[in-house]
Amino acid sequence: MPYVLHLPKWYPHRYDVQDGDFVERHVAAVAAQGVAGAVLFATVARAPLARLVELDADLTGPVPTWRYYYRAAPTGLSWLDKPLKLALYYCCLLRGYSRVRAHFGGAAPGLVHVHVLLRSGLFAWWLKQTQGLPYVITEHWTGYLPGRAAGIGPLRRWLTAAVVRRAAALHTVSANLREALAALGATNARSVVIPNVVDTQLFHLPAPGERPAGPVLLHVAAFNEAAKNLTGLLRAVAALRPAVPGLRLRIGGYGPDEALVRATAAALGLLADGTVEFLGKLTHPQVAQQMRRAAAFVLFSNYENLPCVLIEAQASGLPAVATRVGGVPELLGEDGQFGRLVAAGDEAGLTEALRTVLMQPFDAQALRANAEAKYSVAAVGAGLVKLYKILPRK
Repeated sequence: MPYVLHLPKWYPHRYDVQDGDFVERHVAAVAAQGVAGAVLFATVARAPLARLVELDADLTGPVPTWRYYYRAAPTGLSWLDKPLKLALYYCCLLRGYSRVRAHFGGAAPGLVHVHVLLRSGLFAWWLKQTQGLPYVITEHWTGYLPGRAAGIGPLRRWLTAAVVRRAAALHTVSANLREALAALGATNARSVVIPNVVDTQLFHLPAPGERPAGPVLLHVAAFNEAAKNLTGLLRAVAALRPAVPGLRLRIGGYGPDEALVRATAAALGLLADGTVEFLGKLTHPQVAQQMRRAAAFVLFSNYENLPCVLIEAQASGLPAVATRVGGVPELLGEDGQFGRLVAAGDEAGLTEALRTVLMQPFDAQALRANAEAKYSVAAVGAGLVKLYKILPRK
């Protein structure tokens, strides 16, 4: 199979190695199936650059990767910088595309794989028009979901629908997201749902004695109050504390609303007695370790797509309580086998669901088996390669 050119909107970079790591895992899953590939990524710099554009090329790994960074304020004039940054983005992709082809002896890719619209999709559309290269789209963005899509302007809606319609296929990581795109007019005759992928070797069942006997909850996510509703989670835990002696909530993550979340925990008295512990920014191995030291996972989000952290919990044999939003019901199910679903914003419902999950025994082996079968590198990689094989080629 000719090599695949991956064009991600989000991807780990010099400023944040966890940004877009779920896209990186999709790329790795394809590479693990023996499909050659390359990654071309461009983003605005989050720190001053010595030059207008800088390139980090990593050609040593299994998937050669070109990361371009361009200045956030090229001129210092806001009215000019916005269109200039868009031009710089496409200049980076054009330069990078030439480097990718040179790396592969001048050969063009057999397929372009767009990860998250829209700018990368427009570039793929241009490659199709000028060079006849087919492209496939993978979409993750929660901005298309009901309740959030109102912020998408008419031009972006039209362009999104046009790019999706001309793709060789549309891949979403949840059926819910596919339906949301369709409601915006973004449909494709060849549409598939293949979930997010997690490293089921890193996230595994605990060793004997590693899982705590006590009621330890774990939450790992960005400190983004609008999305994750951490203050609501803290209020639910405060309400649950009198009924569950020894209750503990460990919170891992970072983000813009950390001060608010910490202040709320302090005001509720959750820090003084150690009910809540903030773990800070965690690496993936550290998250995996925390999963094995918890009794249940909790995610009280206002909106989600298909959160990898819930899959990681499942691979660790950990039941979860999460909100019935986005693709979460597709992951946890409605039968209670893998955890409990509650309505977004329902703090009383969350309190009761947490109490139930902490008291109810769960089959860790069944949780683990489901994650292996559906979300492992092998399972997701095989699904993506199966899709590739039915697409047209250059």
